Amino acid sequence: MTDDTGTYYSYRTDGPHGLARNPLKAIVAPRPIAWVSTLSADGVGNLAPYSFFNMINDVPPMIMFSSTGYKDSVRNIVATGEFALSMVSHRLAEGMNITSADFPPESDEFDAAGLERFPSVAIRPCGVAGSPAILECRSVVVRQLKDRQGVAIDSWMVIGEIVAVHLDRTCLADGRFRTELAVPVLRAGYADEYWSIGPQGKFLMRR
Repeated sequence: MTDDTGTYYSYRTDGPHGLARNPLKAIVAPRPIAWVSTLSADGVGNLAPYSFFNMINDVPPMIMFSSTGYKDSVRNIVATGEFALSMVSHRLAEGMNITSADFPPESDEFDAAGLERFPSVAIRPCGVAGSPAILECRSVVVRQLKDRQGVAIDSWMVIGEIVAVHLDRTCLADGRFRTELAVPVLRAGYADEYWSIGPQGKFLMRR
């Protein structure tokens, strides 16, 4: 169903949208990036970015992210119950982009991207050193998503409780964490489009 004559271009999501690219990711944008670090049951590190992510509660502090596919991050969280989440600043964008590649489970993306680890205090997985903010989390729920007919789909939602926080002191002013000083990178919609909160604005970075 499309309306090509009125004010709105309309379509139903159970059929083709008729556009060059699906608009939904560009509508729900910009989106923060969860740079999730985990350890496997055997102690192998993993680091991967997810843009289906947000904070969902304040007391206790809880965040969620979802993974399209049962990826290493989800598998490791199910096995260990722990993960760290690092904010991606503009100067770390290239490193984040490297970790978005499909590495085998035995590879450690910290090493592949040449990133330094920041040791955690309450969990085993490390955060990314140099990140403006690092959240140590313990999982509360890992759930496979279902569609409205109740059919399971290949997407997995992780809810975690934040148990420790590390903030770059240069991003603090008058007792507040200033987002603009962190210059975070956000997903802008399609695969190669990003925003940063700062003078860079929108930029392209091929995955």
